[in-house]
Amino acid sequence: MRHLTLQAAIACGPVALGAGLPGAALGAEKAAVFTVELFEPGASYGARARPADTKKLALVTDELRKALHEKAGLEIVDTAPKADIVAKEGPLYKCNGCASDIGKSLGADLVVTGYVEKGSGQIFNLNVTIAEAETGKTVRGGQVTIRADTEDTWAHAMRWVVKNRLLAEPLPGKS
Repeated sequence: MRHLTLQAAIACGPVALGAGLPGAALGAEKAAVFTVELFEPGASYGARARPADTKKLALVTDELRKALHEKAGLEIVDTAPKADIVAKEGPLYKCNGCASDIGKSLGADLVVTGYVEKGSGQIFNLNVTIAEAETGKTVRGGQVTIRADTEDTWAHAMRWVVKNRLLAEPLPGKS
């Protein structure tokens, strides 16, 4: 069996447990899982992701949606109807809460965003956040460092974040 080089970062966002969450999160059933984005600090403004990176972003987004549906029992809301707004307001990782508004308009209880920060040619940081659509309050978050630029390592990284950070304990209202 081939060994995937992956170093897990302990850094993770705030974790809120069911007892302290108001309203929407307690009965959360629907999640707007937006496409994982690429943050490339060294790229010039307006630069597009390479086709290989775009493919890996789609792969990790699919892994995330599948895991949240199968392991957390969330109904995944189609975000395509708001793609034009996402393109205009984005990137979502730095739009000051616009993802929550977009998620609410889609009828979602939770909003899931993520991005891959490109460090060097072989080191990437994958960050994922789950927030309440109503308030924008983060209920889960996680990060992992990817140490190789392959589809396998990116997919493995997303599975690790989901298992060890996002769903390490049941989501609020999903005990």
